Amino acid sequence: MAKQLREYTWDEVKNWLVIDSRVYDVTKFMSLHPGGAHVLSDKNVAGQDATDAFFALHRQEVLQRPQYSRLQIGTIKGEIALVKYAPEELSQVPYAEPSWLASGYFSPYYTENHRQFQKAMRKFFVEVVAPDAQACEDNGKRLSQAVVDKLAELNIIAMRFGPGKHLKGLTLMGGIVKPEEFDYFHESIVLAELGRLGTRGYYDGFLAGDTIGLPPVLNFGSPEIQKMVVPDVLQGKKFICLAITEAFAGSDVSGLQTYAYKDGNDWVINGTKKWITNGMFADWFTTGCRTDTGFTVILIPRIEGVETRPIKTGYSPTAGTAFVTFDNVRVPLSHTLGGEGKGMNVILSNFNHERWMMCCVMLRTQRLIVEECLKWSQQRQVFGKPLNAQAVIRNKLALMISRVEAAQNWLENITYQMNHSYKEQSDKLAGPIGFLKQFATRTGRATAGDATLIFGGRGITTTGMGKLIENYHRGSPFDAILGGAEDVLGDLGVRQAMKKMPKNARL
Repeated sequence: MAKQLREYTWDEVKNWLVIDSRVYDVTKFMSLHPGGAHVLSDKNVAGQDATDAFFALHRQEVLQRPQYSRLQIGTIKGEIALVKYAPEELSQVPYAEPSWLASGYFSPYYTENHRQFQKAMRKFFVEVVAPDAQACEDNGKRLSQAVVDKLAELNIIAMRFGPGKHLKGLTLMGGIVKPEEFDYFHESIVLAELGRLGTRGYYDGFLAGDTIGLPPVLNFGSPEIQKMVVPDVLQGKKFICLAITEAFAGSDVSGLQTYAYKDGNDWVINGTKKWITNGMFADWFTTGCRTDTGFTVILIPRIEGVETRPIKTGYSPTAGTAFVTFDNVRVPLSHTLGGEGKGMNVILSNFNHERWMMCCVMLRTQRLIVEECLKWSQQRQVFGKPLNAQAVIRNKLALMISRVEAAQNWLENITYQMNHSYKEQSDKLAGPIGFLKQFATRTGRATAGDATLIFGGRGITTTGMGKLIENYHRGSPFDAILGGAEDVLGDLGVRQAMKKMPKNARL
């Protein structure tokens, strides 16, 4: 039963705390207050409007925690609370949402169905995923199976592979969108809501291995292999990862040393892989190998001879980043994906979608950081004025907004092209996607630096007001490396442009 809240006048609340017209009895809590009892008994706080003092130190979700919400005993008569905690609703802060979601703006790309889909997806992420994300970010464990089961129930796992035959016959998000109508803008919405959480390690732990490990099976595996692997992965019963990178071969895929040789009807694989996302809990490894006929991709199950060890990185262990060892591992030749010696085609076809996905997630997180900075610079008081009264702060905000808006529009243009020419991605979109990822990661790190300076000491603290800033500053360098180092991708874009230069082009 909900607690009955009484209305009070200001004369009746002399010994209590008032935050945004809500009255809190903190008498028994004072000795437990992390900041000390004197803060709550100070003459400038007790019995007066403590709204500004509270929000100078705490995030609004603090008041939603059971141990604090139960301290509320009433409201101030005739006053209405101004601060509304509604994380599932669209933010009204300028530039906090992409323009297609902002009131009064229009887009040639998104339909009413996309808006309905976004609303449902945000509700799901706020209610189901966000609590798990924060818990896993703190404890380092992989995402809970309960969340995986709910993802599978709504076929969100399947939607993360984009439109295609794998969606046929499925009910997507309770029927909001039909499988034949699902497009890359729908998928980008899923990725955006993931990015809005602001938990970098959990992003990769959120089955990122599936999204890059399963497509080679979907596109190049035999019907038997697909039947054995795909249903369990899409239903969240098994997990898969992409095992390409090695200590001696990062962006240089051709330099792999993991070797596979034929023995009868089997491949025998020896070698190691490093920095493998989700490798710690993967059941299948889509593995790049060097063979006598060239680079080959082989699907390897977690069997005898396969060992994984965790790699400690700068973000949470929830990503399951692993060092993988293959010691005389035997798998049937039928586990070859795309044909012997044709592994480069398999991997190259995978990279574009992977990099595009990363752009979707990282740009939404970058936008979240812009929102955090806009809010903080308005409520933070320095020298008797809001922080945003300082020209240097407004300049930082201007640069942050410009960067994320430019990248967002670029992303939407590329996504539109993907909807109409996906089969031509390698020829037309590999370079632009590479350029976009390079731009997004560089601007992301610039925004991370600016945001940290705006938040000051709070921006390097893992909890409290600046926790999202700290997480972003610590995690944004990962985006510059994973999926292809940004310098390599910039060079890729230029090389692709050079191939298309007209022979008669002259100044």
